[in-house]
Amino acid sequence: MFKKAAVSFAVISTLILNIFTLPIHAAPNPDEYNSLAVSKAMEKTSVFELKAKANILMDGTTGSVLLEKNSHEKLPIASVTKVMSMLLIMEAIDSGKLTLEDKVPVSEHAYGMGGSQVYLKPGEEFTVDEMLKAVAVHSANDATVALAEKVSGSEDAFVSKMNEKAKELGMNDTNFLDCTGLTDEGHYSSANDVALMSRELLMKHPKVTDYTTIWIDRFRDGKFELANTNKLIKFYPGANGLKTGFTSKAGYCLSAAAKKDNFQLIGVVLGEPDTNTRFAEARKLLDYGFANFELTQVNKKGEEVGEVEVKKGLKTKVKAVLGDDVKLLMNKAEKGKVTREVKLSSDIEAPVDAGKKVGEVIYRIGDKEVGKADAVAQEKVENASFVRLFFRMVVSWFGIGRK
Repeated sequence: MFKKAAVSFAVISTLILNIFTLPIHAAPNPDEYNSLAVSKAMEKTSVFELKAKANILMDGTTGSVLLEKNSHEKLPIASVTKVMSMLLIMEAIDSGKLTLEDKVPVSEHAYGMGGSQVYLKPGEEFTVDEMLKAVAVHSANDATVALAEKVSGSEDAFVSKMNEKAKELGMNDTNFLDCTGLTDEGHYSSANDVALMSRELLMKHPKVTDYTTIWIDRFRDGKFELANTNKLIKFYPGANGLKTGFTSKAGYCLSAAAKKDNFQLIGVVLGEPDTNTRFAEARKLLDYGFANFELTQVNKKGEEVGEVEVKKGLKTKVKAVLGDDVKLLMNKAEKGKVTREVKLSSDIEAPVDAGKKVGEVIYRIGDKEVGKADAVAQEKVENASFVRLFFRMVVSWFGIGRK
């Protein structure tokens, strides 16, 4: 009997030992990056046959779409939602409503956010700078809500502003229900709309890249590590943003931005099957854009394009010049084939302010329009007095001064 008890004890001991020595498998990290897996995924996938449910490649400067698939399909976008949240936060900063040093209090509501977080506690305060870093780098839901409440007073009020901004940008496939992307049902956008808000954020508020390009940083006086969820920041040359997203319903999503030689591209992939395919296909889009297209300056601001007659002015003519630099996005194979057509107004009356639009310049490659620019008055032209107009008329009638 003693022998049986000893055997039983040995068996139980072995079982307990095995339980505590079993390998521990952590939950899969939706933002993990496996270089080998990404490389293999890139080799297997054609840029024209991506596994993403929807994708788009957009030029940041012109907004031109270079490649797309199902780009207007309404899909859940998870934390890619935070692109719009960061846009409104950056608007508040750049307008002076917020400063980076302002303190952001943590409410019970912000504290209650699940998912990715920096474990804020009710009553704590951090600066806008610290909170924005937590959002852009770590995708912290609690920090996003705290900032939303700081900007608008409540998350609901902030979400209303998000939807207003979406309409303003022409994001017709979008409906926001929260500022984090935690909601799947009824909260949606499209690859096209994600690209639109990403472009607005990058081009109007470039300081955001001070945050979106951080690879590793610290929070809570160095006690909490922030690791960028967008692994392209480290593994793709020129990457300068922008935002990852993952929920079981949304799949793996990414708004990927990269800039080379002032050529800003935005590649969006939604509904990817796994994280490595997400990064691989975003890289495919960016590679395709940089390899096949370029942004070329064809004319400079202030270049003369013609003259416009001015009626009833102190001067009878004003020079028409380009109102801005003209940069055209074109396929590298079509470089050098650009033609331009100048169309100027024929019924301009004084007074004419400097910078007033007096026509436009249309750029084409073959029959395809590839760009358009405003022609503006180079200088101000004042009204002529009745006496001066009468004298000018007499001169015209009798040909005074003719040789």
